[in-house]
Amino acid sequence: MGLVLALVGFVGLPLLVAVCSGLVTVRNVGGWYLSLNRPPGTPPNWLFGPVWTVLYVMMGVAAWLVWRRATQAAEISPAAVGQYMRPLRLWGWQLLLNAAWTPMFFGLHRLALAQAVILALLAALVATIAAFARVDRRAAALMLPYLGWACYATYLNAGFLWLNRGF
Repeated sequence: MGLVLALVGFVGLPLLVAVCSGLVTVRNVGGWYLSLNRPPGTPPNWLFGPVWTVLYVMMGVAAWLVWRRATQAAEISPAAVGQYMRPLRLWGWQLLLNAAWTPMFFGLHRLALAQAVILALLAALVATIAAFARVDRRAAALMLPYLGWACYATYLNAGFLWLNRGF
């Protein structure tokens, strides 16, 4: 039962970020966002919600897999648990940066600041994937689509910034 509750928690936390981000986005996507010049390859608005939902579930499962390894290691040697905390802390940092991007872009309309946040997110995400790979390759693999989408989002943010320099 504890494993299931932990899975719900690890998946629920990113989904909570999704809900909060969605609330900020909904308020601004109809007016301000539609007034922006769009970079080539900008997807339709309806695509973002489903893609992010899948990615948030995958990142939650990935963290849960690493956490499971930590709990298994704790049964063998409590001292070994420390090596699993760094990957989970990195996961937390990348999730925090992910949560910070939406208010910067959609809430404050600060495209340059959003670009800085998303670049920091990419660095944290690469570090998280590398740390996850040392613990559980499945967890690292679950994070790769998120990295791909975050790279794409970085391109979009840069494109919006370049094409809408007055913001």
